[in-house]
Amino acid sequence: MRRRLYLMRHAEVSYVGERDPEAVRLTPRGLEQAAAAHRALRDVDFDLVVTSTLPRTVETAAVVAPGREPQQTAAFAEWRGGRLDDIPADELEAMFTGSLTIKDEAARFLGGESLGEALDRVLPGFARLVEAEWHTALAVFHGGVNRILLSHALAGGRTYFGNLEQAPACINVLDRDLDRRGDDGTWIVRTVNYIPYDPLHPARTTTMEHLWGELAVWLDERG
Repeated sequence: MRRRLYLMRHAEVSYVGERDPEAVRLTPRGLEQAAAAHRALRDVDFDLVVTSTLPRTVETAAVVAPGREPQQTAAFAEWRGGRLDDIPADELEAMFTGSLTIKDEAARFLGGESLGEALDRVLPGFARLVEAEWHTALAVFHGGVNRILLSHALAGGRTYFGNLEQAPACINVLDRDLDRRGDDGTWIVRTVNYIPYDPLHPARTTTMEHLWGELAVWLDERG
């Protein structure tokens, strides 16, 4: 019998003008996106719900799996960036839009946490999640974290595929194979980046390109 993990990214938030990006809450559209995910998963019986410790994942999980108290785990907090003001203005757009597609473990996400540091934090947390007792779990994390986990499920080890797009409130479906001795088997990746409110992916921008479009307008107005 395989276990199933429904791995989601949190629904839409807005970082523009926010002093603390970790404290942002879902936008009205984000709440609608989470509600669409709830409808898609309404017949699934979760025996475990896991989120990061950041409000946007907890708030998304509350809409998708109402009445279930999530297990909040700091290891799955989003890949931590540095201060945008510390990045030269003429490099900011390219660095921002390409921040999740880095390949070198020494490279840093927007001048903050390196890929290697993120892997060191997220992968052991994921191993502990796999070792826990559950049959069908919902995990609501972040775009960067999900890329790490999907890459690990697809290729194992510390592989990282930064071009795995993760839309707000998207759903990924992964099955974990267990043999009769209880030893961990391999992941079967069934669905990646399913968007319940927009399944044909009409947008052709990446998440970071979309966020840059919002941020650039705000930076121009601030300047």
